[in-house]
Amino acid sequence: MDQSVVVLLASGMLVAAFLYASVGHGGASAYIAAMAIAGIAPAEMRTVALLLNVLVSAIAAFKFHRAGHFRWPLFWPFAVVSIPAAYLGGAITLPGAAYKVLVGLVLLYAGWQLWWSARAGAELRPARRLPVPLAMAIGAGLGVLSGLTGVGGGIFLSPILLLSGWAATKQTSAIAAPFILVNSLAALAAGFVSHPALPPDYVWILMPAVLVGGWAGAEYGSRRFANPIIRRLLAAVLALAGGKMVLV
Repeated sequence: MDQSVVVLLASGMLVAAFLYASVGHGGASAYIAAMAIAGIAPAEMRTVALLLNVLVSAIAAFKFHRAGHFRWPLFWPFAVVSIPAAYLGGAITLPGAAYKVLVGLVLLYAGWQLWWSARAGAELRPARRLPVPLAMAIGAGLGVLSGLTGVGGGIFLSPILLLSGWAATKQTSAIAAPFILVNSLAALAAGFVSHPALPPDYVWILMPAVLVGGWAGAEYGSRRFANPIIRRLLAAVLALAGGKMVLV
């Protein structure tokens, strides 16, 4: 890949990692969007996105846990089933056209979710007890989707937690980050077992960029709220990339 494209990708992903880590996410949807705009083949997207997702979500999980927002009873019902489900999804390789459409729809949804979360604004307080069987069923579905697409699942879990009233905003971020981490690791492991191959060379340039952005974003987000205007700009980028993947 041309070095100028790699530098642009790394710059964009540094910013994306900051923004996503600030809300407890790994940023895979933004990484996939950037790679789609850059014209990277779908066969490479999932592995690269998962690798970067692991780095940023691990940092976010650490930062939000250290800030005291993590709640084990909210995490384990989703994760215990999502991990094997993500492994199953990661072992499946969709045809290129099907993958592009599925991921394009995921990106469109992610853009809508970010736009909605920017409007939500203030801290939301939990009001309902988490029903464990329902949480496990949701975790299974999100795990499969995470493995198939390489997005980690946090972009879906967060609005579910908030809209249902099962978690407050900071708690949602603290649950989403480790959820993304375990799903991404499971999907990566499955992909390597099914199709062992080294990641593309340019990933070694992208990794330091998302580490810097993710560390700064998680440090900021675990103590403050992200700017809603920035979320809306990112939502527009995701929608653009999602539309490109669905229509082109």
